[in-house]
Amino acid sequence: MTRHELGSRAELAVADFLFARGFAILDRNVRLGALELDIVARRRCLVVVTEVRTRGRGALVRAFESVTRTKRARLGRAVERLWRSSLSRMPGVIRVRIDVAAVTFAGGVTRVEYVEGALAR
Repeated sequence: MTRHELGSRAELAVADFLFARGFAILDRNVRLGALELDIVARRRCLVVVTEVRTRGRGALVRAFESVTRTKRARLGRAVERLWRSSLSRMPGVIRVRIDVAAVTFAGGVTRVEYVEGALAR
C-alpha cells in the first residue's frame, strides 16, 4: 500500500468515526493555497477540523508525535483562513475546534485514537 493510499484509508476511518458520533462531514482534503486540512466536520454549532495521522510498520515516531510545532502552526493558519473564507458566514457556527486522530491498521483491525481540542487556539 502506498503512503497516499494509507492516508486516504486513515481519513476514511476517521470520517466514519466522526459520522458515527453525529457529525456531518463537510469536506475532506480542503486546500487553502499551500495549506491543507484533512477533515472538516460539523455537529450543530461546532465545526471540527481534524488532522489525521498514521504511521506504517516500523515507524520511529508515533502518529501523535509527528504533529510538530511547524505542523501545528500551519494547521492554525489554515483554520484561520478557512474561518475567514467560509465558516464565519455559515449560519449557526459558534465554535471551531482542532482535533488530531491517529489511525493504526494491524491484523485487519482499524484503531482510531482521537484527541478533542488537541491543538488549542
